[in-house]
Amino acid sequence: MHREQISRLAHAGHPIAAPLDDDSVRALLEHAVPRDDARVLDLGCGTGEWLLRALAARPGLRAEGVDVSEGALEQARAAARRRGVGDRLVLHHGDAADFAADHAFDLVISVGAAHAFGGPGATLAAARRHLAPGGRVLVGDGYWEREPSAEAVAMLGDLADLPTTVDRVVADGWTPVHGHISTRRELDAYEWAWTGSLASWALDHPADPGSSQALETAAAHRDEWLRGYRDAFGFVCLVLRSTTG
Repeated sequence: MHREQISRLAHAGHPIAAPLDDDSVRALLEHAVPRDDARVLDLGCGTGEWLLRALAARPGLRAEGVDVSEGALEQARAAARRRGVGDRLVLHHGDAADFAADHAFDLVISVGAAHAFGGPGATLAAARRHLAPGGRVLVGDGYWEREPSAEAVAMLGDLADLPTTVDRVVADGWTPVHGHISTRRELDAYEWAWTGSLASWALDHPADPGSSQALETAAAHRDEWLRGYRDAFGFVCLVLRSTTG
């Protein structure tokens, strides 16, 4: 079973691939989308859930998404048709870091996709290339709430603490105009959904060749979370505007 399939199964019960509940997603989009007829881009859109929700809330909005997974984009297209917003959504198959458009966007989203660019700084640099004057960026990434163990750093990388994370964004020429720090409830709900959805699929499909691997992956992820990083990891989303205009 390849990584993309595991991710699809694990996110079946939590389509926003980040530790955010529906109210938090709604509030972030309300602060991030500048107007009803905005043009929005999601770099690393996955199954397009951020865009689908923005399109449903704003009938005049137009959206585009970029992702390396054709399977995820097919899911996004199907969901857009079901929700009646397919005529306002354009999806691009490719590396988000290399994406080029012939027009600018009023909002650029990249939540939990910094690995696709090589880090948060490179993510913001990519977003800036696509941003219209006065536009906004919605980014989300992890940070360390407290001193992590060496094992946690090995799992999730050399993250900064929250003040340092925000300081680096400001030093890069951005001003936060809104933000959301995921609560313990959101963080735990995401991990339970990830491991539970994958494990449930495995138990429901015992004859599938990938069942054993899926169950083992869910158990390993649950152990890494509970023993490795649960007490140290945090997640923050920021709505940003360019400090210089």
